[in-house]
Amino acid sequence: MLQSHINAKGKGTMKLQGVIHEAEGGGYWAKVPAIPGCAMQGDTFEELLQNLYEAVEGCLSVMERGSSK
Repeated sequence: MLQSHINAKGKGTMKLQGVIHEAEGGGYWAKVPAIPGCAMQGDTFEELLQNLYEAVEGCLSVMERGSSK
């Protein structure tokens, strides 16, 4: 298990911790414990990181829209 800090940009900057695992069949998967349901995978570490940033942005966007109702 690896840990990485994610800087999510938008109205400000926040640090989130992503927990990264090596998948049994190859590749990687990760989750962001602070954002329920925010998980992703990638065949390479670089692909995982790209997916991680996109997933965090998407999850935060959905959470923001939900809180503004």
